[in-house]
Amino acid sequence: MKTRSAAPYAAVVLAIVAAFAAQAQTPMPDPLDDRSVRRLEKMEKVVRELRAIVFQGRDTGKPVIVQDAETPAMLADLTERVESLEQSLVRANASNEELRIDLDRTKEALAASEANNKVLSDRLTALEQRVAAMETAGAQAGPEEAAAIPEETAIDPDALFARGRQQMADGDYNGAEVSFDRYVDRFGDTPKAPEARYWLGKTLSARGDNAGAASAYLGAVRGWPKTSWAPDAVVELSRALVAQKLPADACATLAELPRRYPNASASVKARAQAVSQQARCAG
Repeated sequence: MKTRSAAPYAAVVLAIVAAFAAQAQTPMPDPLDDRSVRRLEKMEKVVRELRAIVFQGRDTGKPVIVQDAETPAMLADLTERVESLEQSLVRANASNEELRIDLDRTKEALAASEANNKVLSDRLTALEQRVAAMETAGAQAGPEEAAAIPEETAIDPDALFARGRQQMADGDYNGAEVSFDRYVDRFGDTPKAPEARYWLGKTLSARGDNAGAASAYLGAVRGWPKTSWAPDAVVELSRALVAQKLPADACATLAELPRRYPNASASVKARAQAVSQQARCAG
């Protein structure tokens, strides 16, 4: 980029114009060839540009700046493109880094979830094994009140179940225990057997047989039935486990309550919270 005053250009322009005028008055013996015509046109273009520069300096009174108009514009455009590409690259690198971090976190969460699932599965398996041992011991001992019910050649399951419920309503927990225990023994594969186990667990809890109650409640909630009494059975199972000094198993059982029975009643949820505090469950 150069800065030049207008006065020297004015002299140059006048000289060139005078030269062209002299050539115009001088007859040319031969016509111009194509090359000469192109050169002449180029010179005329230069003259026009010089005159424009001179007139610019004369009109404004400021120094005339002569520069190649295309080069700075091209450099500016290239610079802008390079900066845009650099910014895009920075954004792409940042996005890739975020994706990598998210992927690492997802992998860690998945690994933790798998570990927790294995721990819970192992606990439930151990609990089922202990309960099975309890059931075996209970079957060998048998309820003391079993002799109070006469042996019948044919027992109506509905009548036996109804008798147990009536005994519960009357406060006869010993008689209810015998009725429901017999129902489970005779009709353990019927649709009402899980509920009979639930009520059997209630009678056993009433007389402090926490091991027998846990066994009955576990049989009641096996398969997580969608019934009105199932949420209460989960809480009672957890309570029986706490009484047997098995808080970890109780907490694992309580953790399933909101997932399996999200619509449990407020009273059931309140009792579950109390048992959770008693077992000192995390969270």
